[in-house]
Amino acid sequence: MGEMLHVSSNPHVRDRMTTAKIMQMVFVALLPAAAVGVWNFGLRALLVLCVSVLSAVCSEWVYDHFMHKPNTVKDWSAAVTGLLLGMNMPVSIPLWIPVLGSVFAIIVVKQLFGGLGQNFMNPALAARCFLLISFSARMTDFSVSDSFKGVVDTVTGATPLAALKDHGFVSGSVPIRNLFVGNIQGTIGETSALAILLGAVILLTFKVIDLKIPLTYLGTFSVFVVLYLCFWGKGFDMNYLLSELFSGGLMLGAWFMATDYVTSPITQKGQYVYGICLGIVTGVFRLFGASAEGVSYAIIFCNLLVPQIERFTCPTAFGKGGKKHE
Repeated sequence: MGEMLHVSSNPHVRDRMTTAKIMQMVFVALLPAAAVGVWNFGLRALLVLCVSVLSAVCSEWVYDHFMHKPNTVKDWSAAVTGLLLGMNMPVSIPLWIPVLGSVFAIIVVKQLFGGLGQNFMNPALAARCFLLISFSARMTDFSVSDSFKGVVDTVTGATPLAALKDHGFVSGSVPIRNLFVGNIQGTIGETSALAILLGAVILLTFKVIDLKIPLTYLGTFSVFVVLYLCFWGKGFDMNYLLSELFSGGLMLGAWFMATDYVTSPITQKGQYVYGICLGIVTGVFRLFGASAEGVSYAIIFCNLLVPQIERFTCPTAFGKGGKKHE
């Protein structure tokens, strides 16, 4: 008798890209923005990032250990969550807050819903929103007391995004060059649009992400801002538009969080719809809400819409849905 072979059901897909490799690339792509944050805000920023990453990794290991599950620390997803959460922290944050946020992100948002691939919203953003609601004063304290360059030393003023909201439509109120390079107030990893775009190029080069969601998100938001300026402002203002695009967490959210495999649609049409929803909701939160920022809430809100988006954008199976011929 010949050898019996076991044939699994289709589809038969083989790819050298593993979850661990994808997460490692995302981690590496985040490093330029994290490095700019450390350069701007000093060694305290590096400490916050390390504490956040270690807390996330330890939370995953402890949960797997006590629940007698296979150890998933090696897939790097916990490290990416911890780094993203740390990059969304102000440098002056007490260290116990990123620890609490990492535990919430890994155990509550990720593991209690089944682990990687089962979470219904981005764990890092869910944790950030949890911390913003619980400790709003500390999460919005952007005072700085240490910096390698001395540019943002002992600054306690508002972030450029908050200043933009306060100043209204005053052209030139926010320096675009500083916004793009990263020499501004803000959380550790969101200040430099240039560094974030460098990380995005890394992800695009290795085909970890594509352009559909980020460009649709940023494009829709830009159109929303232009319409807002035309109908409620003093006319089109390029400085205002660029300030909105480069400040706050929009770039980091568009390229690194909205593109999360687990919490974004898998259908092509759905990804465009998702990007449009993100742009509109972010615009509503930012321009009409009480807070200057709105990216985190917009993304987790749209994460909840993903099942319905996929339901209505799922392509018709071959041989089904056509008209019957007599």
